[in-house]
Amino acid sequence: MKKHISLLLTMLLMLSFIPSAFAEKAAVKKAPAPVKYQVPASVRNISKENTYPNSTQDLPLLKPSDLTKKLINSSKEKIENPDLIRMLNESSINSTPFAVGYRAIIYLGQWPLNYESSETSPNWEYQKINTNYFDNRGGKVPYQIKYVQESQKIIRGGLTAKIANPEDVKKMMLLKAMEKTRLPLSFETIIGAGTKNDHIYNIPANRLGYLYAYAPGVNEKGKVTYGEVYLMLKGSKKFIVVKNVTSQGIGAWIPVQDYVSFGFAASERPR
Repeated sequence: MKKHISLLLTMLLMLSFIPSAFAEKAAVKKAPAPVKYQVPASVRNISKENTYPNSTQDLPLLKPSDLTKKLINSSKEKIENPDLIRMLNESSINSTPFAVGYRAIIYLGQWPLNYESSETSPNWEYQKINTNYFDNRGGKVPYQIKYVQESQKIIRGGLTAKIANPEDVKKMMLLKAMEKTRLPLSFETIIGAGTKNDHIYNIPANRLGYLYAYAPGVNEKGKVTYGEVYLMLKGSKKFIVVKNVTSQGIGAWIPVQDYVSFGFAASERPR
């Protein structure tokens, strides 16, 4: 009898541990994923201090209509081009139950269909935009220096190679890069003259001080897929057929908007 009771107690204890084990597993699953693109401490957001008000680069994913969803899902090739989706959204096709034998093929043109990202790499010193300098070689105490943008700078990105439909490709690459980095990206951003930052850098006595400012950028690489798009109407059915599908590797540099990366150096001799 005692053996049966001890066995029963053992089983109850084992069952009591099961919920806690599941809870531990659930806790592990719910743990947030580590941030892949951590902004270094030397990089600062100057959106409030920037004397040039950059317009926000807002490229939300275009929501396809019900008809567009059906057409996109009917294609064997993935369609993500916002401009192609917009054109399909603006189209209307009326069906009739008496369309037996009706057949039509509408050529919509050659389009970049989708972009597949393979690598997204931030470069926090993409372009040098400013140098603040002070000669403290005659000083006896440290001199404090702050960042002040001496002249307006335009930072431009772009594709690294010539490609068909470059504007469509840039939009898709920008969307993917923004999704992966969670950074405010734009193919053009401006830092206005007189933009400041309150962080202090100390130049020791008997030293020259250099405060360098850089505009960060993101190097985006991947593959774009092209194809000839046809809208097929067969009776009451509507679907998309893509022919002559080709792929091409492409890269781009995309500046980070309203961010500045700083580098400070103190030396005995001029640089």
